[in-house]
Amino acid sequence: MEFLDILKVICIAALPISELRGAIPTAIVAFNFPWHLAYLFSVLGNILPLPFLVFFLEAIVTLAMKIPFLRHPMQAYLARTARQKKYIDRFGWLGLAIFIAIPLPFTGIWTGMVLASLVRMNPRYSVPAAIIGVIIAGALVTGATMLGWAVANLFTA
Repeated sequence: MEFLDILKVICIAALPISELRGAIPTAIVAFNFPWHLAYLFSVLGNILPLPFLVFFLEAIVTLAMKIPFLRHPMQAYLARTARQKKYIDRFGWLGLAIFIAIPLPFTGIWTGMVLASLVRMNPRYSVPAAIIGVIIAGALVTGATMLGWAVANLFTA
C-alpha cells in the first residue's frame, strides 16, 4: 500500500459522483487495501469536502445557475434533490443521516448537503448528520464489497 494509492482513494471518495461507492471497491479490489484501511481512508476522504460544502455550496449553486450550459442540469438536479425533502420534513437530522447513508446514486454527502441547504437546515445539525450518514454508508459499501469479492473468489478458485 503506497502513499499515492492512499491519496487516490481519498480523492475518489471526495468526488461528488463516486464518493464511497467508488472509493471502497477501488481500494479493496484495485489497490489491495485491507478492508479496514479502505473504510478508514474512504470515509475520511468523503468527509473531507464537508467544510467546503457547508460554507460555499450556495455560492457554487448560484454561480452554476448563471452559466448557460450548466443551468438546465443544475435545475434538474436541484428539482430531483428537492423531492427528497420529505425525509428531512419527517425525521429532521436523522432523515438527512439516513438519506446520506443509503449507498445509491444521487445519495451521499454531496447531495445530502445540497438537500440540507435547500431546507435551510442549521449546520449544527446537518454536519453531524452527514458524518453519521457517511460512517454508515462506508460500513454498508465495505460489507457489500467484501461479500461480492468473497463470492467472486469462490467462482475463480
